[in-house]
Amino acid sequence: MITKCLFPVAGYGTRFLPATKSMPKEMLPVVNKPLVQYGVEEAIEAGMTTCAMVTGRGKRAIADHFDISYELEHQISGSGKETYLASIRDVLDQGVFTMVRQREMKGLGHAILTGKSLIGNEPFGVLLSDDLCINDGPGVLAQMAELYKQFRCSIVAIQEVPAEETHKYGIIAGESLKDGIYRVDEMVEKPAPEDAPSNLAIIGRYILTPDIFDIISEVEPGANGEIQLTDALQIQAQRGCVMAYKFQGRRFDCGSVPGFVEATNYVYENIYSAS
Repeated sequence: MITKCLFPVAGYGTRFLPATKSMPKEMLPVVNKPLVQYGVEEAIEAGMTTCAMVTGRGKRAIADHFDISYELEHQISGSGKETYLASIRDVLDQGVFTMVRQREMKGLGHAILTGKSLIGNEPFGVLLSDDLCINDGPGVLAQMAELYKQFRCSIVAIQEVPAEETHKYGIIAGESLKDGIYRVDEMVEKPAPEDAPSNLAIIGRYILTPDIFDIISEVEPGANGEIQLTDALQIQAQRGCVMAYKFQGRRFDCGSVPGFVEATNYVYENIYSAS
């Protein structure tokens, strides 16, 4: 069983300025719950109860969220307002939270390498809180954890995107083994539409084998001068095996304002109002 999940949460969230000038973008609430908590709940559901956070400057609110607030607990003790804390209490009861600080923003690959000391020599999940995934059944990480039992290699979650949007994503191409599962041959980070090998885009869910750390150490800066995880996964695919999985569920790009508003409306209408 995969028991650890890495959360790269050190980014600046510039698309949400000025709100993110002093508040982590991962703490932006979709209705009444911050984005990062949705991600942690998905990881815990998948059995990944050790949540390793790669944080940065100005991210203290994330650590505080996954801790007891004695003053707040005391103030609302015995009142009906205690029910509002039920979901985060469940998370705190089930999860273990570790943190390390990423001192420089050098890309997703660098963030994951920064988390090596929290993970050790074992397979692990990676969840990007910007991508909110809503499912009627098992969450995306739980689906991927089941797939890992079969393939025992790194797995990336993918979805089809319009051709004109390939420049926003890592794009894969590969052999279709069965419906929704591909063996990856090629990965390109943010290609122009005319250069994209397909329209299958990687979204913010991964399961990675521990050799990825050594591979990231070899990778030269790529797109935007950053150390790209996609480049490391391309090497891993050439040396061994990387699978891509077209997941079940609905994904919202909460790293953009339109996607965040869409997610908020969906959660309010379909989940919050029905509870």
